[in-house]
Amino acid sequence: MTSYPGDSDGGGSEAQPGLLVCARCGTSAAGPRPTWVCSVENGDRQYFCDACSRENLRAIEGRLDSAWW
Repeated sequence: MTSYPGDSDGGGSEAQPGLLVCARCGTSAAGPRPTWVCSVENGDRQYFCDACSRENLRAIEGRLDSAWW
């Protein structure tokens, strides 16, 4: 199931509705991006841009929290 920004979960790295902000580098994008990664860590939804996702692919696949990247 896919949840988009603005859903009722209330978590994440959104600065405003419809705007995604990478939790690692701060890159922003308007609306959902198919190449971005969504991670739920400690109940908070965080989004990571395609560049940060590629750089940390092994850590993501190993299910490490982003604090360990």
